[in-house]
Amino acid sequence: MQQPILIVEDDAMIRDLIKVYLEYEGYEVIEAEDGEVAKTLYDKHEPSLLILDLMLPKITGEEICQWVREDRKDEDIAIIMLTAKSRSSDKISGLKMGADHYIRKPFEPDELIAQVEAALRRSKTTAGQKITSEGLSIQPRERKVLLHGTEIEVTKHEFDLLYYLMGHPNVVFTREQLVQELYPHHQQQILDRTIDAHIKKIREKIEETPSKPKRIMTKRGIGYMFYEVS
Repeated sequence: MQQPILIVEDDAMIRDLIKVYLEYEGYEVIEAEDGEVAKTLYDKHEPSLLILDLMLPKITGEEICQWVREDRKDEDIAIIMLTAKSRSSDKISGLKMGADHYIRKPFEPDELIAQVEAALRRSKTTAGQKITSEGLSIQPRERKVLLHGTEIEVTKHEFDLLYYLMGHPNVVFTREQLVQELYPHHQQQILDRTIDAHIKKIREKIEETPSKPKRIMTKRGIGYMFYEVS
């Protein structure tokens, strides 16, 4: 049985609307009106997805997102942020903070349901096969990266990017293709340098000499690939 969806929204009307639509689609729903209640329910129910308003009383949505990703180290739960903020910089900030999707208020309920379904489908991709290459191992079920047997701490997007590249060794992908893979619903808001930043961080963690990488290679003018000896 799928774990419940946690709605964190201080506006009771919006919270009730989301709940009605989700329950109509067959999802189990739990609700929190502020950040403190959200933390309690999160620990008690271990939800499969978090629908998170940003402007919350007591503890902000940004703080909740960081708490989930950094303190609880939960990279598997999908997080959908709801906000009235309209700037692209706010959206990019939310995604970098650890959100998977970002929906601007007011929103269409059908749009939210579509995002929920997409986020839950994406979270199920952790059931893939373990991949190993010259001492580097990535385990999608546990979402672990091991280098010569030692676990390497990576973020959600770093894991997804590394897993995608390792799953297609010696294939060059453009930045646009990698943005589409990591941020399928937010391609217009993500800049090429976001992928460059992820690659830089991954190299620092898995390459013996990050400035002279031997695993994740750059194809100048094209993009990146994971190099594996045939």
